[in-house]
Amino acid sequence: MKELAALMLLKIAGKSGSAEEITAVLVAGGGVADEAAISTLLEDVGDKDLSALLATGMEKLKDVPMGGSGGGGSSGGGGGGGDAAEAEEKVEEKAEEEEIDMGGGMSMFGEEEGGGGGDY
Repeated sequence: MKELAALMLLKIAGKSGSAEEITAVLVAGGGVADEAAISTLLEDVGDKDLSALLATGMEKLKDVPMGGSGGGGSSGGGGGGGDAAEAEEKVEEKAEEEEIDMGGGMSMFGEEEGGGGGDY
């Protein structure tokens, strides 16, 4: 992927995108050039127009299902019945739990509230 990114940067800059140029970009960015990956990329892409490759890729992506409802899972079918009621009860139990004030006048740091024992 980093090789492809370097090639795209070079093409945008108006360079040819040779193996040496890709290597120089990767090294300048603090990376290590993988010669096998660069040669495979250049064999696959070669002298093809970058804009045409991107347009072809976008055409392919339009058929990929994306998005969705974004909501949680949907409920299952109407099969079991009994298990659904138990699960709903457990959810309600968790929703009803609250923090209980145990009294005692303790602050979150373990000292008595209003005791004036701190620097604050």
